[in-house]
Amino acid sequence: MPAYVLRYWESEFKLLRPKKNPAGQRVYRRRDLELVQRIKTLLYDERLTLEGAKKRLLAESRKGTEQLQFGLRDHVYSDALRRIRERLTTLRTRLNG
Repeated sequence: MPAYVLRYWESEFKLLRPKKNPAGQRVYRRRDLELVQRIKTLLYDERLTLEGAKKRLLAESRKGTEQLQFGLRDHVYSDALRRIRERLTTLRTRLNG
């Protein structure tokens, strides 16, 4: 992609924020490159408008975050419940013995 297109997309898509090195040059990480490829696909292949592409990316990013958080919460809750169950069992044993 030409540099001017990337700069324009950076101004339009808030998710696209490459880091800058000390010299002020942009350093694109794998995540940034994947996002550029996704934007290109949405705009050129799927022929979405800028607004349509923004909405799609926002929906996709929210969906991924919710799934990740839900899985993490499930794991944290199950560990907490296991620890509580163990403590209650220990307490019951002490009270009965």
